[in-house]
Amino acid sequence: MKVIVTELPEVLILEPRVFNDERGFFMESWNARVFRDTTGVDATFVQDNHSRSIRNVLRGIHYQVVKPQGKLMRVVTGAVFDVAVDLRRSSPNFGRWVGVELSAQNKRQLWIPPGFGHGFLVTSDFADFLYKTTEYWIGHYDRTLRWDDPKLGIDWRLQGAPILAAKDARAPLLDAAETFS
Repeated sequence: MKVIVTELPEVLILEPRVFNDERGFFMESWNARVFRDTTGVDATFVQDNHSRSIRNVLRGIHYQVVKPQGKLMRVVTGAVFDVAVDLRRSSPNFGRWVGVELSAQNKRQLWIPPGFGHGFLVTSDFADFLYKTTEYWIGHYDRTLRWDDPKLGIDWRLQGAPILAAKDARAPLLDAAETFS
């Protein structure tokens, strides 16, 4: 597995080894030992999630203030623009973001550690998005940050208006949001 460090050094792009032949392909999508040895992160995943969304659905920016989740993301059908935002006030990168294309074609994965918000925009007709989390989802700790906060300045690469859940449309701006210390 190849590890690519992003502009936010804790957020990592992972490129698995893919073996292609006339029958198709094989890749190892998760191996705890390889992940630990190549990233230096010893993650234990407790929950696996699968979402399907249509083009222009924008989900996020989500995070959990108590029992924050590390997330390992990948797309198995379609493509998304995946975004991580540093929400740790003590970090020199507080409020900065990084965006990466994840697709069935590039087979990349994205590691987003605890303390970061996460969101994605579907850029294909639809996308199946799979992700593992290091903590269980707990509804009353779930928070959402405004996707179009001008202070963040995320370039979502939108083609028209995004399709949003009600909670994403009414989410607070960074200055009013509950974040990490």
